[in-house]
Amino acid sequence: MGRSQAESAPEQLFAGIDLASGNHGGTTTMRIVHVITRLILGGAQENTLLTVEDLQHQYHDEVTLITGPAEGPEGDLFERARKQELKVEVMSELVRPIRPWTDLRAYWKLRSAIRRLKPDVVHTHSSKAGILGRAAAWHKRVPAVVHTIHGMPFGAFESPLKNRLYITLERWAAYRCHAIVSVCDAMTQQALAAGVGQPEQFLTVYSGMDTDAFLNPRRTREEVRRELGLADDEVAFATVARLFELKGHDDIVAVAAAALKANPKVRFVWIGDGVLRDRLIADLQARGIRHAFLLTGLVPPDRIPALLAGVDAVIHPSLREGLARVLPQALLVGRPVISYDVDGAREVVLPETGILLQPRDLPGLETAILRLADDPSLRSTMGQEGRRRFADQFRHETMTRQLRSLYERLLDVPGSCR
Repeated sequence: MGRSQAESAPEQLFAGIDLASGNHGGTTTMRIVHVITRLILGGAQENTLLTVEDLQHQYHDEVTLITGPAEGPEGDLFERARKQELKVEVMSELVRPIRPWTDLRAYWKLRSAIRRLKPDVVHTHSSKAGILGRAAAWHKRVPAVVHTIHGMPFGAFESPLKNRLYITLERWAAYRCHAIVSVCDAMTQQALAAGVGQPEQFLTVYSGMDTDAFLNPRRTREEVRRELGLADDEVAFATVARLFELKGHDDIVAVAAAALKANPKVRFVWIGDGVLRDRLIADLQARGIRHAFLLTGLVPPDRIPALLAGVDAVIHPSLREGLARVLPQALLVGRPVISYDVDGAREVVLPETGILLQPRDLPGLETAILRLADDPSLRSTMGQEGRRRFADQFRHETMTRQLRSLYERLLDVPGSCR
């Protein structure tokens, strides 16, 4: 099958997809396979699971989620999938690290699964699953092959060798799908700048979530603060992320002592767990600031709205992220955000809703923390503006309607393999 499959009537692919309302036309049941590397607690995984839930329960599609094992300390979403009665197939060979022989076995098993399931649509997520899944789906002539970019596997903070490898693979895989969904406009711009895909293949669909849970948290701010041990006059900054490389926890540690000296009432709440936990705690103790940090460890996703409601602002100093879900989540709760200007952050962190910094701008990070800590009126104004702007844009129902409409348009394009 040649390049023409991905280029068939490109100007028609996204015609009729109303990105404001997500309206779609047909109601025909589809057979859909989603493929992702790990079903851990994470933004890409929650996005994918919500999509699968909506497709199955609202559109009554026949959906199968293929995933690798949930390795690591981050926790997983398998119990939630079970409660939602989703069809999940775990493929032990579909692992996150690059392992050539294991990856080859995963590719053959994906081909076998696609042959057995006979899907109308294969939708892949994350780089490893995206490369292997698109190759398998394209070889089996699946009528509609879609890939979502949740975050680039290459960038300024990766090694040149790894960047060259992933750019080459992503360029190759882009020829083996009909559409590429970006969770923010920045992902499309970065992909095209690296020579990945063609402009007509891309569509931005913001990552959906249960916005009502954040607009109306189940627990009061006072209850959550008592649970965390926060005093009424303490100003708490939450960070929701795995304790992992490139997530920026080290940068917070680096500026915390000076911030605490200027305002001893500042506190930091880290929500999440990961392989760096012990090292980070040791660093806090060595600096004499352990008392100012509250580590919740792993928490189920349904606790995040209340925890965000219990703090005063959010810091997200990640160095690589598609569009971190915690940024709109914090704004929906009514909390301002501090973020590095990476990937899609600037699409929600506006001068009216938060403070955007250049990556690794430690003096700027300290200043931003103190600015928000010292000005409750500014925190309130920014948070309320975020609620006003983004309540509808990030609803999971909106996301799924847009994706479902995309599938329908792809399946109707003349010249597809259907």
